[in-house]
Amino acid sequence: MAMMRAAVCRDYGPPENVRIAIVEKPAPKADEVLIRIRASTVSSGDWRVRSLTVPKGMGLMVRAVFGFSRPRNPILGTELAGTVEAVGAAVTKFKPGDAVIGYPSFPNGCHAEYRPMRETDRIVPKPNALCFEEAAAMCFGGATALDFLRDRAKLKAGESALIVGASGALGSAALQLAKHFGARVTGVCSAANVELVRALGADRVIDYTAEDYRRGGECYDVIFDTVGEASFKTHEPLLQPGGRLLLLAAGLPEIISAIGRKRDGKRVFAGPAKETLEHLTTLSKLAGAGIYRPVIDQVFAFEHIAEAHARVASRRKRGSVVVTI
Repeated sequence: MAMMRAAVCRDYGPPENVRIAIVEKPAPKADEVLIRIRASTVSSGDWRVRSLTVPKGMGLMVRAVFGFSRPRNPILGTELAGTVEAVGAAVTKFKPGDAVIGYPSFPNGCHAEYRPMRETDRIVPKPNALCFEEAAAMCFGGATALDFLRDRAKLKAGESALIVGASGALGSAALQLAKHFGARVTGVCSAANVELVRALGADRVIDYTAEDYRRGGECYDVIFDTVGEASFKTHEPLLQPGGRLLLLAAGLPEIISAIGRKRDGKRVFAGPAKETLEHLTTLSKLAGAGIYRPVIDQVFAFEHIAEAHARVASRRKRGSVVVTI
């Protein structure tokens, strides 16, 4: 029986609960490719599952999906970059040696040396413009930003967008994509990240430690809250008529209140992102053209993945935390 290393989290709790273990190496089925993972990320999603730090009203739902008393799938990890190790007999799109990016559906299982995926799943060739570390960080923030900004809010050229949490994995992706769509972008971040957000293309940057963007008197066509501090009640005055409020980390009450149209045509979009293969294909093309580049906070060796979890749990990261495998 072939074996591999994997980071396993067998109990909910602190970062120290994540440990390297030896587990059985998977073999690809007829319609699958086996990917040798070179890099992955510890995302905010991994942090929330590992620690059960979830938005208000979502605790029972999260336990139902991921496991009531302990993680149902102990191998976390939402995205990967690597090379195809082997292919099943029916695979035609990929061959051994191909460099790829994968964004598996649940169970994610990317914190391991190998991960099988069906060739029709969310897997795309890695653009040459990205190294494996950057490629591993392409999907989690980028696909969510595409879904919220392009597909739900339908952000248009010439509109104004406010991105709260503009230096995080999602915020930095949303900022770059909003600029690509032709919007005028204001980014909100801490003082330490002002220069980063400006370098990513923000037309204006607000340091929330020095200025309250809610009292600046400006209104926006789209407000994207990536950190979970907004609600329609508090941010409706900041929206232009027909404006859209995007709540990524919304609790159950905010999701329920998002149902239906609000006054003056103002709308709220909340709930889990719909992430598709088309999103990955679009991101890959934009990355290949130099339009979109994932931001890397720190890179950790696989053996130090618990430290990577601790970095994400600090809520001070900028961009993505990457682990090399």
